[in-house]
Amino acid sequence: MTALRRRALLSAAAALSVPALARAQGAARLLVIGGGFGGASAAGFARRNHPWLDVALVEPQPRFVTCPYANLVLAGERRMEEITHGYDGLRARGVRVIQDRAEEIDPVARRVRLRGGETLSYDRLILSPGIAIRFGALEGYDEAASRVMPHAWIAGDGAQTRLLRRQLEAMPDGGVVGLAIPANPFRCPPGPYERISLIAHYLKRHKPRSKILALDAKDAFSKQALFQDGWNALYPGMIEWVPLADDGRVVRVDAREGVLETEFGTRHRVDVGNVIPPQSAARIAVASGLTDATGWVPVDTRTFEARAAPGVHVVGDANIPGPMPKSGFVASSTAKQAVASAAALLRGEAVPEAPYFNTCYSHVGADYGISVVNVFRPNAEGTAIAEVPNSGGVSPRGDLPEQRRLEARYADDWYASITADLFG
Repeated sequence: MTALRRRALLSAAAALSVPALARAQGAARLLVIGGGFGGASAAGFARRNHPWLDVALVEPQPRFVTCPYANLVLAGERRMEEITHGYDGLRARGVRVIQDRAEEIDPVARRVRLRGGETLSYDRLILSPGIAIRFGALEGYDEAASRVMPHAWIAGDGAQTRLLRRQLEAMPDGGVVGLAIPANPFRCPPGPYERISLIAHYLKRHKPRSKILALDAKDAFSKQALFQDGWNALYPGMIEWVPLADDGRVVRVDAREGVLETEFGTRHRVDVGNVIPPQSAARIAVASGLTDATGWVPVDTRTFEARAAPGVHVVGDANIPGPMPKSGFVASSTAKQAVASAAALLRGEAVPEAPYFNTCYSHVGADYGISVVNVFRPNAEGTAIAEVPNSGGVSPRGDLPEQRRLEARYADDWYASITADLFG
């Protein structure tokens, strides 16, 4: 891994100059790995805005199941089919979609080896591989345990979401649903708390004597006051949130016995367990030497090029985004900037300046939505990102039923809009 980083850095100047000189007048090869919010956005944006690029997308799944709106599936408010999307729209735009798994990146030779044996060459690479679950970070929680206590934090083919939904349906009324929530950073910071809300929504209708125990490795979380206002209004007495300061950090899991054990030895027995463990960038980013000690990929914040591998632009949840959350909207916003930067560098032009946007809706109930909005901008050196002063905001607090109803509707419109943009 260290040798790979050294080779990439030593050849950085040549790696940057060759595509710009050799491909400026022809169809340069843009390869995209990962067909989620970052990768699909990058591929579609490249074809719409830079038709001179030859764009290929590598994605092992024939259809993409979104993590956004999966919590509504758990609540019984959506079907899996409604959050599952194919790639025919991208094919119609001229993207070559390759159904295979990328196994290894050679950033010096600018080649990617696929599991099926094919090797692809590129001039610029957009890497949007998502996350990996750090199995073993919690004692007792491995892949086998996840088939008993699901994490449901990587959509994949939807199997984990379906499993958790079946377990909720099978749980007797009066049972306890236990969640283990990790410390920052992790994918979708408000996601666990939306999940708590929507599981409570399901239980209130079907198993009203049941409880939710949320064990958290943090003392605060995204949109906390808004979520807790909603819990008090909609699900009084049903949800117990235990912060880090009150021994909320889960350190051991006994999936067979249904036990979540916290830092100071408290054993919580639950009927259904949802363990959201610590995470890192996906395996290919780690194996390719792109990550640092945090497990995430440091990038130039103007271009999203990996610090360890010029020419490889890392977007989505795999990178270190500074204060930006690991959200679907951020993945899409930054993927477009990465493509614009890659196109400019291939033509020998200046990288365009751009702000990055985040809009994050959460459902607290079927007809109860809350949101947060942010705008971020990188510094001139590409070493940091800061929120633009006075650019953001959250939903107002208070007894505002029409506001909550409208935000739930806006959330539905946002989901329809962004998935149409990604998948056509």
